[in-house]
Amino acid sequence: MGVPVLIAGAVGAAVFLLVSTLEGLARPGYSLVRHPVSALALGSRGWVQTVSFLVCGALVALGGAGLWATSWLLAVGVVVLGIGLVASGVYPMDPGRGYPPGTPDGDPPSFSRRHQRHDQAGAVVFLLLPVLPLLAAATPELPTALRWVSGVLAVVIGIGVAAFVRAWEAGSPRAGITQRLTLTGALGWLAWLLLVVAAQPG
Repeated sequence: MGVPVLIAGAVGAAVFLLVSTLEGLARPGYSLVRHPVSALALGSRGWVQTVSFLVCGALVALGGAGLWATSWLLAVGVVVLGIGLVASGVYPMDPGRGYPPGTPDGDPPSFSRRHQRHDQAGAVVFLLLPVLPLLAAATPELPTALRWVSGVLAVVIGIGVAAFVRAWEAGSPRAGITQRLTLTGALGWLAWLLLVVAAQPG
């Protein structure tokens, strides 16, 4: 059971990145540079990104369960990350900053409860993005090369998360690309981790 669930988790992380990129390129009025991934859950095609949040998040959580024999702490972290992605799909953000098309430029005067829950789920996800590779770097059961790369990426991803938070709070027109680059590094690393563990003997 361990190998199939690990591979499923890797597929979930990779497909999430693929879907959000393709949808971002295909959506009229959506900017990969400005708008966050979560905005893709809005509008007439919002169901595509919502399904991606739900399915890919569930697969990531499943993959996390497969890490239990390697590190229970890392396993719990990845499972919570997956649940955070699912919750982000269950509670979509409010329209704003010009998306969907026709939405006023800027944030709404007040946020709905579902948006607040989306923000809470997102906070958990982005907090875990640098923490997970840091945990991997401290896991002796993992290959040495993976541990070293994980340690470096923990720092890089942490810088990316901080940069995204600053950009978003400041209303930067580059907040979207900052988020995307950070997610790509973190979820790409996660897919690699799960595949490496799946390939280990025993």
